[in-house]
Amino acid sequence: MDKVHVLDHPLLQHKLSILRDQNTGVKDFREVVSEIATLMCYEATRDLPLQDVVVQTPIAKAVTKQISGKKLAIVPILRAGLGMVDGIHTLIPSAKVGHIGLFRDPETLEPVKYYCKMPNDISEREVIILDPMLATGGSASAAITFIKEYGVTHIKLMNILAAPEGIARVQKDHPDVDIYVAAVDEGLNDRCYIVPGLGDAGDRIFGTK
Repeated sequence: MDKVHVLDHPLLQHKLSILRDQNTGVKDFREVVSEIATLMCYEATRDLPLQDVVVQTPIAKAVTKQISGKKLAIVPILRAGLGMVDGIHTLIPSAKVGHIGLFRDPETLEPVKYYCKMPNDISEREVIILDPMLATGGSASAAITFIKEYGVTHIKLMNILAAPEGIARVQKDHPDVDIYVAAVDEGLNDRCYIVPGLGDAGDRIFGTK
């Protein structure tokens, strides 16, 4: 589990309780998802490399730190992952955004890609994949596979909630990928919803149910 990072900061846990509440409306749900993404981004980017730079302050020259190395790209899994994009951009407005859309084949139950658009220089960037829920892990694993096909070598997965089954699937298929979650729940029900979870994140973000 050394690649699984459960972020148990009190602010995250407080906001997560708001998401779980079935009485939380669309506006508040959407805003809290974005706020949680911002807080999680702070932790998920903790290992970004730094370099020394010299700046002139109003008083004197100073040696300070700036981020060096590869630039960042974020890739939301459509559609629920879109709810996390603005929260990341709050901290890293220069991050480029790719999009990947998946649906589950009704016969094979395997994820099928229906849309994929990436920045031209995606292979030169560190990528964070966004999806509020990590349930079975099928969509997340497929998304990671598709992004690796672009030549990306440094990928992180950011989920607000995860089930143990989803974590196990991603770790089995992609042991090189770090997973960042705010909580790991009990498991999945017979409809593959996370229990206790928070319902369908996409429906609650966009008010479609």
